[in-house]
Amino acid sequence: MPAGRQGFLLRNKRNALMIEVYAILSEKSGEIYVGMAMSAEKRLKEHNFGKNRYTKGLKPWKIFHLEYFPDWSTARVREKYLKSGIGKEYLKSLVP
Repeated sequence: MPAGRQGFLLRNKRNALMIEVYAILSEKSGEIYVGMAMSAEKRLKEHNFGKNRYTKGLKPWKIFHLEYFPDWSTARVREKYLKSGIGKEYLKSLVP
């Protein structure tokens, strides 16, 4: 996450909250998980505290990809793409 981005929610020109689609990487297994939230940083903390059944056993996690969208429906389309086979391949190419 770029410096200065932590701790606030991004807003668009109309001052509406932006939805974040994020990809996190398990430092334990190398597994990739894709999700969407109002705040990816806050959601990452939930993943790392074991509040998600799927990600619980693979923690710790770190964000390695983040995108912003103006509404839930647009963000959901992108999330579904990133969860697809070709989307996962794209994300694997971004893993540091």
